[in-house]
Amino acid sequence: MTESSHPLPSSTPADDEVDLGRLVGLLLDHKWLILAVTLLFALGGIVYATLATPIYRGDALVQVERRSNVSPLGDMGEMFGDEGDSRTAAEVQILTSRMVLGQVVDRVGLDTQVVPHDLPLIGGALRRRGMERPGFRQGKPEVWAGETLELGRLQLAEPLRGRQLTLEALGEERYVLRLDGERLGTGDVGKTVSLAGGDIELRIAALTAAPGAEFTLLQRPRAGTVQSLQGRLSVNELGGGRKASTGMLQLELTGKEREEIRRVLDAVAETFLTQNVERQSAEAQKSLEFLREQAPELRAQLSEAEEKLNEYRVEMDSVDLSSESQAAIEQFINLEQQLNELEFKEAELAQRFTPRHPQYKTLQRKKRQLQQERDELNERVNQLPAEQQEVVRLTRDVEVTQSIYVNVLNKIQELEVARAGTVGNVRIIDKALVGTSPIEPKKKLIVVLATLLGGMLAVGLVLVRGMFNRGVESPEQIEDIGLPVYATVPLSDEQHKLTRRIKHRRERHGQNVMTGILAKRAPADTSIEALRGLRTSLHFAMMEAANNRLAITGPSPGVGKSFVSVNLGAVCAQAEQKVLIVDADMRKGHIHHAFGGKSGAGLSELLSGKAALEEVLRSTEQEGLSYVARGSAPPNPSELLMHENFSAFLEQASQRFDLVIIDTPPILAVTDAAIVGKQCGTCLMVARFQKNPAKELTIAERRLETAGVPVKGAILNAMERKAATAYGYGYYSYSYK
Repeated sequence: MTESSHPLPSSTPADDEVDLGRLVGLLLDHKWLILAVTLLFALGGIVYATLATPIYRGDALVQVERRSNVSPLGDMGEMFGDEGDSRTAAEVQILTSRMVLGQVVDRVGLDTQVVPHDLPLIGGALRRRGMERPGFRQGKPEVWAGETLELGRLQLAEPLRGRQLTLEALGEERYVLRLDGERLGTGDVGKTVSLAGGDIELRIAALTAAPGAEFTLLQRPRAGTVQSLQGRLSVNELGGGRKASTGMLQLELTGKEREEIRRVLDAVAETFLTQNVERQSAEAQKSLEFLREQAPELRAQLSEAEEKLNEYRVEMDSVDLSSESQAAIEQFINLEQQLNELEFKEAELAQRFTPRHPQYKTLQRKKRQLQQERDELNERVNQLPAEQQEVVRLTRDVEVTQSIYVNVLNKIQELEVARAGTVGNVRIIDKALVGTSPIEPKKKLIVVLATLLGGMLAVGLVLVRGMFNRGVESPEQIEDIGLPVYATVPLSDEQHKLTRRIKHRRERHGQNVMTGILAKRAPADTSIEALRGLRTSLHFAMMEAANNRLAITGPSPGVGKSFVSVNLGAVCAQAEQKVLIVDADMRKGHIHHAFGGKSGAGLSELLSGKAALEEVLRSTEQEGLSYVARGSAPPNPSELLMHENFSAFLEQASQRFDLVIIDTPPILAVTDAAIVGKQCGTCLMVARFQKNPAKELTIAERRLETAGVPVKGAILNAMERKAATAYGYGYYSYSYK
């Protein structure tokens, strides 16, 4: 027979469907594993939340008021639009700039850090909880509660910035300083020392620590410290809306030390206030300088205009102005004052904005409008008599220049007063306040997330394993591929007690071997009852067989062939049959362990002619039961089984015994099972619950039938009561060395 009588099962749409019942069953079968993994992750979350360094947050509140009136225009800026929103946004950018935060770093000394040496993982948590140094840790480098170092001064040369210095307390207010393990020198608390050729200047203000305690001193680059502070500081405007700005800025800072957060926040607010005052004072100074430059020119223009007016009056022997002329002069004065104010404002805006800025464009439109009104007024003046026109123009020049000159003098006095009493437009509303409870780690959230993560990972692991483990789980799955199931053998707890693992030197992995016979130790075990049922089934099945030989094989190692062979032989012997068990697995057979014998002087010696049949036959404690061990492992087991000595041996065994049970190697690993099965009237295949897929059984059956060995049926071994009942197909390849 060259082809299997049972073709491979074809895939159906149901093969690709997810069996929810099986998935739920897998979860129920592994509920304790899932629970254990979930609890393990929950415990890990609790440990992490307990040991993690707490992070605190502090806040302060400052107010940015409407811009102080230090410009020459005064309140006229309102006619060009409210710039409150843009000013607040600009103040926020200034507050978080390197200019302000750099001064804070220098003021508080943030670039210098003192880091105590802690025990790995738990040291920081123990110190925060007030754990003082125990007696058995005297002289050790870690720092415990109550041990502190207060740094007075640390100045490092630029090449040493960013490198860690180690300070070790010596006791009696003395210490030693090291760099990369190299001793630099010693010093006394309260005194400034110069080390490393003057590259290090150090003064320790206070040191309270046991001898041996170590601290790490680090002075980071200023730019990196400022950047780190920018990342920890956030500024948000409170209240307001899309069109209104409150100017109330809330400063928030996070960090590990509550006192440091308070000091840094207060320093940020005070530095921001100081630079704001300086900036306002600088603006007043610039405006004052501009007006002082304009005052002499205006005074000269006023003198010249008065002189021209007087000369003209003398020349024309005085000219009286009509009411219309007087009104024109007053309008000229008003227009020129407004134009002059706009010129001052334009000079100020030119220092801050480009001509395309909306405020600058608004000013230009207003200026053109006033110039147009002045031109229209000039046209009306041109309609007056010539004498009146000239008097109006000269009087206008005098009055306008005098008004502008007086206005500039007033502004100069106002700016001098403003500069002297500049207070800025920033106020500190609330000083820094740091919360007593940390914002991180969020312990409850961490524990919940860790528990959920553990549960999901455990469920995922079980489901993935279940998807890849497609071994048969019911007799129906085997029968679906055309193999009748002669017996379903439950998994025996007693058998585990009779199994131990052995490993030889040349073997990479050990193997489980039987150290006793379950049929003798626990004859009422459910597994033995199942084998008694198999005994009855075989009695009728072998009536039509060519001989009384039964070959038992399997697709892969570890399916329980030897267990079935030994205990089936025992229950048959108990039924007053003469039974011979032959261990035909000359590579790794271990039936002799079940009977307490040795592997030597067995089948390999018989087939190679080194021993006679009587020398290899071994009796057992069970009456009617004998066995032949595998013998010494030969280099050519398959060739020995094909020798005529094997056929002769089987003929003699069939004559002397009622039943000959031959335990063979797995068919998918080696060809020995096909050679043995060719000379046996009956062949059974053992499949293990959840180990051998149905497709694997089909391939094993095909391989046997290709060799001319028909498989009578199958035995489902190690059956367990499981909630998962679905099945699928997979492919496995085994090595057997």
